[in-house]
Amino acid sequence: MHNNRMRAARAGRGMSQADLAAAVGVTRQTISMIESGNYNPTLRLCLAICWCLGCTLDELFWEDTP
Repeated sequence: MHNNRMRAARAGRGMSQADLAAAVGVTRQTISMIESGNYNPTLRLCLAICWCLGCTLDELFWEDTP
């Protein structure tokens, strides 16, 4: 599942994937894989991303289930 909420939050802050990656200490490829749904980040990385983007875990990573 793509993480469009993370992509939108990042873009809303005017950050590139490389900017976010540098801010949280991972590679740009890692951010790309998270956004494309090909990588399941650790809780620590999720929290770092949330802090950088000014969002909560629920806002960025919680999947609504039917």
